[in-house]
Amino acid sequence: MNILGISCYYHDAAAALVVDGHIVAAAQEERFTRIKHDERFPVHAVRYCLDEAGLSINDIDYVAFYDKPLLKFERLLETYYAFSPKGWLSFMRAMPVWIKEKVFLKDNVRKGLKEADENCNGKQKLLFPEHHLSHAASAFYPSPYNDAAILTIDGVGEWCTTSISKGEGNSITALKELHFPHSVGLLYSAFTYFLGFKVNSGEYKLMGLAPYGNPQDAQTQQFKQTILDNICTVYDDGSLFLHQQYFTYATGLRMVNDGKWEKLFGFPRKKEDEPLQQHHCNLALAIQQVTEDIVLKLARTAKQLTGSNNLCMAGGVALNCVANGKLQEVGIFDNIYIQPAAGDAGGAVGAALAAYHIQQEQPRIHTGTDAMHAAYLGIAYEDKDIIKTINKYKAEATHIEDSSLLTDTVAKEIADGKVVGWFQGRMEFGPRALGHRSILADPRNPEMQKKLNIKIKFREGFRPFAPLMLQEEAARLFGLQQPSPYMLFVHPIKEAYRKPLPSNYHTLSLMDKLYVQRSELPAITHIDFSARIQTVAEKDNPMMYQLLHAFKKLSGYGVLINTSFNVRGEPIVCNPNDAYACFMETDMDVLVMGNFVFYKNLQPDNDATKWRRQFKGD
Repeated sequence: MNILGISCYYHDAAAALVVDGHIVAAAQEERFTRIKHDERFPVHAVRYCLDEAGLSINDIDYVAFYDKPLLKFERLLETYYAFSPKGWLSFMRAMPVWIKEKVFLKDNVRKGLKEADENCNGKQKLLFPEHHLSHAASAFYPSPYNDAAILTIDGVGEWCTTSISKGEGNSITALKELHFPHSVGLLYSAFTYFLGFKVNSGEYKLMGLAPYGNPQDAQTQQFKQTILDNICTVYDDGSLFLHQQYFTYATGLRMVNDGKWEKLFGFPRKKEDEPLQQHHCNLALAIQQVTEDIVLKLARTAKQLTGSNNLCMAGGVALNCVANGKLQEVGIFDNIYIQPAAGDAGGAVGAALAAYHIQQEQPRIHTGTDAMHAAYLGIAYEDKDIIKTINKYKAEATHIEDSSLLTDTVAKEIADGKVVGWFQGRMEFGPRALGHRSILADPRNPEMQKKLNIKIKFREGFRPFAPLMLQEEAARLFGLQQPSPYMLFVHPIKEAYRKPLPSNYHTLSLMDKLYVQRSELPAITHIDFSARIQTVAEKDNPMMYQLLHAFKKLSGYGVLINTSFNVRGEPIVCNPNDAYACFMETDMDVLVMGNFVFYKNLQPDNDATKWRRQFKGD
């Protein structure tokens, strides 16, 4: 049985293919179109999934869409009616899009399938599981557990914004839901907006900013109390009530009432290009703490309702790795599994799995292992594809056939302070680069965070970088005993590896705090001594495992900086052309694609700026 899962028309469109219950392929449309968060029907991702499995569209039995558009349309109409006459302008803008693209979704899906494969016969049956069921299925069915509590938290699906379910065998039973307009995800997005970041893509920036807040500052505690007294009411079971007089997302074109929030917090909404001040950081910390408290309460409720020792999580809020780390530390559950593509892209996987196990009542293939295959579900390229890129740009590359020699060579370059673009195997599915489309560097280098942010990623200087490491290093440095393959948990580095802070630390500016060396691995130790950990298993990524061992021989640490292979505003690279372009447009020193190594010779007449001009054609 071949089932194609589809997620699109909101943000992060994706396709996934499930064959007889196995996840064969999954990819986001943005990687192929190079349009970040591309929401259009995932034509290219569908083509890839079919090619990966050697199928045509007419071999597909079912196409599962990740939510119920008519139920969502009902919510939209009822909301506008409930808030009328407010929101008239928003209503007039929204209706044409809904009528054209979403109310007649079946027709649009069939048109999209036809575009993906012109021989499409239109006989595929269309299924529409609910949004939060797709999220729940995406987390539970690939997990190694036969039974689990399932917690899904996001902005909003149709009506549901948070759900608690019980997964057992091939069944998922919904137990409790929170409905729109009350939403943890929308609450967090409202603060994302107020602090000058873009909604639906800047939430992780808010999470990265929060540690710059001062937890001892009375202002931080005042902000937190203001949120709980005015913005929302949080109940003991983790449910919440958002006081709508402070929000405009239900019917407006913005998230919040700017004027009312300015009166509450004492400063106006931050503009994107405005410098960060301490009060911005303190507010970010306050909402992060509120969110963590809500997630912990929801987890306790899920434990009470299900009695399970295992927890599965999905939905955009499940990507808040700081909250996940706190949840792991308190030990409410023995085991936690989070879908690596926890946002809407992962809904494509969940929709297909829900169709197979629930709609078709097929038994679960339970092996006690992670069925997401370390999220390496995307497209791979062969040597011939790399050679085409070499010939196209008249590039020079060294081919190193022996993998041990290759990893020893690259480890030496990294230890010497070089920044390496790393392009190997199947592309990752989800928002994180996990060692196949990565930029790698030395975490011991105190200047590396600044260099990577400013000269490589072209992004905000406060943004932290995550470490990729051997499992034994996670235990040695962070006390983390269980694997963390998806970079979804934050943990503090052990005291033994920390450095003392200067006595005037809390009086320093944000950027001065940033460059204080906090540990023996300063480039991956965030301002609160934490790191977002990724561990690597040899069976999942043998080349990276080998590279980490090679680097440990040179440095004493089997740890590397791992950041996504892209620059600000662009998706992670997909093919060899994308990788070479990113390499030449930035100050990366070395590019490794397969067994080919590219070096950038920064001579006075051949520097990176000139290369950018040549490559861009300006």
